[in-house]
Amino acid sequence: MITSEIEVTQISKHGIWLLLHEKEHFLSFENFPWFRDASVSAIHNVELLNEHHLYWRDLDVDLAVESILQPDRFPLVALME
Repeated sequence: MITSEIEVTQISKHGIWLLLHEKEHFLSFENFPWFRDASVSAIHNVELLNEHHLYWRDLDVDLAVESILQPDRFPLVALME
């Protein structure tokens, strides 16, 4: 597990900022709704399983890094209820 290359740097009412491989990325709640109602501690508990895969254990959410870099290429196929 590589933990030093991933960090949640900020949470706002619009989404979360994630520092990944020394670059900051914004994950909007519109594109990543699984984080909208999550606790701060659950959002911060993220693991970089490998160069291409992130996992939030407390939320049981796993994302391909590519989906963060290019969210428009990965449209939601199911909406949160």
